[in-house]
Amino acid sequence: MTIQALLRAAQARLQDSPSPRLDAEVLLAQTLAVSRSYLYTWPERAVTAAQQAAYETLLQRRVAGVPVAYLTGQREFWSLTLAVTPATLIPRPDTELLVECGLAVLPSDRPVQALDLGTGSGAIALALALSRPAAWVLGIDNSWDALTVALHNRQQLGVTNLQYLAADWNSALITAPCFDVILSNPPYIAVADPHLTQGDVRYEPLSALVAGNEGLAALRQIIAAAPSQLKSGGWLWLEHGYQQAPAVKELLAQRGYTSITSQTDLAGQWRVSGGQWL
Repeated sequence: MTIQALLRAAQARLQDSPSPRLDAEVLLAQTLAVSRSYLYTWPERAVTAAQQAAYETLLQRRVAGVPVAYLTGQREFWSLTLAVTPATLIPRPDTELLVECGLAVLPSDRPVQALDLGTGSGAIALALALSRPAAWVLGIDNSWDALTVALHNRQQLGVTNLQYLAADWNSALITAPCFDVILSNPPYIAVADPHLTQGDVRYEPLSALVAGNEGLAALRQIIAAAPSQLKSGGWLWLEHGYQQAPAVKELLAQRGYTSITSQTDLAGQWRVSGGQWL
């Protein structure tokens, strides 16, 4: 079969995916070890039987719902190619908003310190460290499997101003005001949320997705603990569910943060909230 014929057949089988054509192309490019542009340049090229068999294996897993990022072992984030595994969340474009909020309050002309709580694949910490070469960034996660992925990504990207720590974000944080900004994309989905049985999240680690207290437990803990690590004037920014902005802003206000604000994601949903500690 030709590349064009394989893609046409694969797209028809992937109609339950939100992006059937893209999925078909990414998986075929992975199978052939070529770029997606190659598929457009050489649509009439024949694909060997062995390559077809390998592609079929990937397609069957994608049809079953396995995320493309786990099938390819990588995901783009902040223009970086990052390794991902089922031990980590799949970095999403909406989380780039969290990075943008952090960078907006981090000066680039002097040494600063930033903390990423629940770093997972290291996506947020890596984006911060590469965007602020004068900064020192710390990423914390309680999963050794996730940190193994983060360490691999740090090495592949040659980042030297970033360290990782295996720890729970509350019990092992430095109890001194040393950070200019703290960022976190913590678990914020309620235990009974029906979205947990849909799409890619079915395959992602529950510990990185689900929190008690209607999804607010981790957010509440971080908001309460962060002031002991923030410098005067430092910022805390948190990703949260699209309906949680009012609750998060109220928690920030109750704890004593100032300049509290929320930002919308690519779909226009309130996705990130933060406040300054004085």
